[in-house]
Amino acid sequence: MALLARLLASGLPMRLAGLATPRAGARERRGLRYGEGPRRLLDLTLPAQAGPSTPLLAFFHGGSWQAGSRRDYGFLARALAAEGIAVALPDYRLWPEGRWPDFLEDAAAALAWLRGAAGQGAGAPSGPLFVMGHSAGGFIAAALALDPRWLDRAGLPGGRAALAGGVLVSAPIAWQPTDEPVRSIFASAPGGRIAALPDATALAGAPPLLLVHGMADTVVGAFHATELAAAMAEAGRPARLHLVEGAGHIAPMVALAAPALRYGWAGVETWREVVDFLRPPPG
Repeated sequence: MALLARLLASGLPMRLAGLATPRAGARERRGLRYGEGPRRLLDLTLPAQAGPSTPLLAFFHGGSWQAGSRRDYGFLARALAAEGIAVALPDYRLWPEGRWPDFLEDAAAALAWLRGAAGQGAGAPSGPLFVMGHSAGGFIAAALALDPRWLDRAGLPGGRAALAGGVLVSAPIAWQPTDEPVRSIFASAPGGRIAALPDATALAGAPPLLLVHGMADTVVGAFHATELAAAMAEAGRPARLHLVEGAGHIAPMVALAAPALRYGWAGVETWREVVDFLRPPPG
């Protein structure tokens, strides 16, 4: 198990999935700078027939705010581009150079850049804007969707109201860290807590959410998704809960890899949930 955990943390399986995922005419622009510093870079993948109204998704990688890279998720960007969705993969500051709220400020800055003149000049479409992330990246996506201060401070026109929705995969929402270095990463946060939602009143302006979580996740329990879905419902905000029976922490991302779907290593249900959320049927 330890060897498997180290292999997954290395990003190698995801990079191999990227090599096995066809580009299908997608255009890729790599290493676009959205701010100062070595980690403020993003990759942008555009569908072959991208236009001004093409949906744009910003996906934030996981790695416990300590590891991970945008380069590991080309498989997701290419697969979604084949479905007509543009995908930006931003990097963000990691521990020990970065800690809360550095990664949230970076993520918000990436969205503001994508919607600004520089992003448009790089080809970023102006269609519906979504955020998505897995694990630690899911927390980042959740915070952008649930806490209006980050996008307001970044100067994104419209702030949080500019988001068409968020997809949170295996995402921690509220948690009191006790292990290092996560405890130190969040030492400056209110109460030293991992908390994507500042208070219940913030839910009133939250965009629609798709919450994807494995029922057998022992890293980030599924209660994070179920409790947020219940809170969204109580606030009258739309939230779709997609729980995957028997799936652990990584399995929902495996289900979004084209090779896993092609060879029957994962069912199509999670893939279809995500694509349908990002690209609603016309009509």
